[in-house]
Amino acid sequence: MKFSARSETQAGGYILLSARAKPGITCTIPSGLPSVSFGSKGIEASSAEQAVGPAIKLSGSTTAYAGINPKTTNDNNGVEFTFLIAAIGTSDSDPASVSTGAVTVDKPIVTNWHTDPADAVPADAVPGDGTDN
Repeated sequence: MKFSARSETQAGGYILLSARAKPGITCTIPSGLPSVSFGSKGIEASSAEQAVGPAIKLSGSTTAYAGINPKTTNDNNGVEFTFLIAAIGTSDSDPASVSTGAVTVDKPIVTNWHTDPADAVPADAVPGDGTDN
C-alpha cells in the first residue's frame, strides 16, 4: 500500500489522504475508518461519519481517499506536526508515516475510505454547517 497526503484549501481546509495498491498488487480495504494519528503521543483522529462505507478493492489506478480535519476546535490550542501515521484500519500492523506539511492538530477527525475524493470532505470542514473553522 502506498499512502500520500495533500492539503486541500476548499471547505475550510483539510488533508486528503490517498491510498493505492503497489504496482501488480490487488488488495481490499475493509469497510471502516483508516487509522490516523499525529506525533509520538498518538493524537488519534476520531470518526467524522456516522456509518462505515463499503470495502474498496484497490488495483491498478484505483485510489481510496479519506479526509482529515486536523483541528475541529475554534480556539488557539493545538500542536503543530509535519506528518501523520496512517493505516488502512485499526488492525493494520504496518502503518506508514505520511508527510503533510505543517498543520495544527487539535481533536482531529477522519472520514471513511471513499473512491471519490469529493466524498471524503470531513463534515466539520463544510462551510455553512455551523461547525467550520
